[in-house]
Amino acid sequence: MAVPIMAAVTAPKRLIADKAYDAEHFRNWLAERRIKAVIPSTASRTTPYPIDRSAYRRRNVIERLFRKLKNWRRIATRYDRLARNYMAALALAAIVTAWIE
Repeated sequence: MAVPIMAAVTAPKRLIADKAYDAEHFRNWLAERRIKAVIPSTASRTTPYPIDRSAYRRRNVIERLFRKLKNWRRIATRYDRLARNYMAALALAAIVTAWIE
């Protein structure tokens, strides 16, 4: 599902992801579009790909954001049936979370 999602958005300069996205076809797809893959190699790879450690450390910021948003029960359990209502609740939770900090 990563390829359809990435195809639907504006191409970034780099993609920071975890080991689950370390697939050869996905890396090739990113390289064709000149997107730098910041993905650590899995342990099963014989020759690991180099990784930009400083860029990968920034992934922590996004992980912490998701942790804070999951404290909102409505977001974590997805009570809303309509996508627009869920996005509105997500936006409200993000604004309040950013405002508190």
